[in-house]
Amino acid sequence: MKIIYLIAGIALFIKILIIVNPELDLSQTSIVEIVVNDTGVPNAVSGIIFRNRLYDTIFEVVVFTIAILGVQYLLANEKVSTIVYQFTDEPSIVLARLASTITALVSIELAIRGHLTPGGGFAAGVAAGTAIGLIVITSSIDWMYDLYNHYQAGKWEKIIIIIFILLAGITLAGFELPYGNLGSLLSGGIIPLLNILVALKVALGSWLILLLFIRYRGLL
Repeated sequence: MKIIYLIAGIALFIKILIIVNPELDLSQTSIVEIVVNDTGVPNAVSGIIFRNRLYDTIFEVVVFTIAILGVQYLLANEKVSTIVYQFTDEPSIVLARLASTITALVSIELAIRGHLTPGGGFAAGVAAGTAIGLIVITSSIDWMYDLYNHYQAGKWEKIIIIIFILLAGITLAGFELPYGNLGSLLSGGIIPLLNILVALKVALGSWLILLLFIRYRGLL
């Protein structure tokens, strides 16, 4: 059996060296134009992520969810840290909260217009997580936990991922919303909604991870 594996490996290696892969003639074709026409959004990256390779994006969201569960599992038996390192001087607190406000506004912009301009759901979620992190390191950790539980952020995170998977599955099955006018805010079919769902998912997941690390480790 080992000999068969060896022969197959050598044959594959020779194939890679000798046989040339066919090249696509791009002399009269623009890949970006093809993606834009195919997805109905000017941001070709968003078009690829949420349509051309939507199957991969579903599992990227699932992997992020598993990472959150992993953090919860690994820190479940940790002792709560008695020391939390946070900003205490007033200028740092004011600047951090100002930066948090600006970052939150950028996050909203990236989520809503991510299919039109550079940005998108993942970038918006990271920006929102950054905004939450700046608030966490300047506020009471107990207050942040109470806020997280009061708005049932954990439950909403799970609902969001279920909705995302369902909508993505419907899209993969061939059912799509009208694309609308290219370049307008209400265009791109399902892509803008998927952008917003991913942004919310990443933001809420980042919120929980930040709270866990600060509570059990004392710092980010």
